[in-house]
Amino acid sequence: MLSKGRPGGEIGDTNSDATQTRRLLLRWVRNPVALLETLIIPCLLLLMLDTVIGDQIRRFTGTDALDGSVPLAAVVGALSGAVASGILLGRERDAGLLARFWVLPVHRASGLASRILAEGCRILAGTLAIVLVGYALGFRFREGVWAAIGFVCVPMLFGVAFAPVVTAVAVFTAKSALVEGITILTSLMMFFSTGFVPLQAYPQWIRPVVHDQPMSTAVDTMHALAAGGPLARPLIWSLGVIVVFAVPAALGYRRASRR
Repeated sequence: MLSKGRPGGEIGDTNSDATQTRRLLLRWVRNPVALLETLIIPCLLLLMLDTVIGDQIRRFTGTDALDGSVPLAAVVGALSGAVASGILLGRERDAGLLARFWVLPVHRASGLASRILAEGCRILAGTLAIVLVGYALGFRFREGVWAAIGFVCVPMLFGVAFAPVVTAVAVFTAKSALVEGITILTSLMMFFSTGFVPLQAYPQWIRPVVHDQPMSTAVDTMHALAAGGPLARPLIWSLGVIVVFAVPAALGYRRASRR
């Protein structure tokens, strides 16, 4: 039950956040598209990468290809799941569900905050599933327990940073095709990243783009946490995306909820 609100009808504790987070997680679990984007496709991507190009990468670099493909699959799962969540958000807006939540005696920020919390839980579950599949294929953590925990946290940070982007697009447009179009961008980022093939395999002229693009930065960080090596830092990029898109996402969510 919702607790008694403050003047103006806002809840003073975290009950509303927990309730709405649970609602979103249950809806995603029951939605075939969300499950497909979060769990099935990333795991199939990992299997495909290891089967098709795993041996070639091992011969080319002398290292295990799974050290790059497991982080790539985890990051792709975080991004593709965010797109599926954005599509569901647009449907909730069109059905008037957001407007109904807006008049409930809950804190105005709880709707958006609960989505961020649910995103973190979704990404954690997807990352753990990918790591388990990677373990079955031979992937191992070689830098200790704390590095393994950091490995799991990187896709969460990356996905939570990307979620406001999708939210801002979903609430400012009535066309779900625009939200789905973000998938094209994430696919390009996947194919031109250091997780797909090593940086040395790309032409010289495009290597700076591949090396510095956000997905490569996240993959390189996870690679270093799992297998050692230079530790890249996606923190600044992720926080920058949150700052840039948090305000449009909040304003758009408010506008969509008051329709």
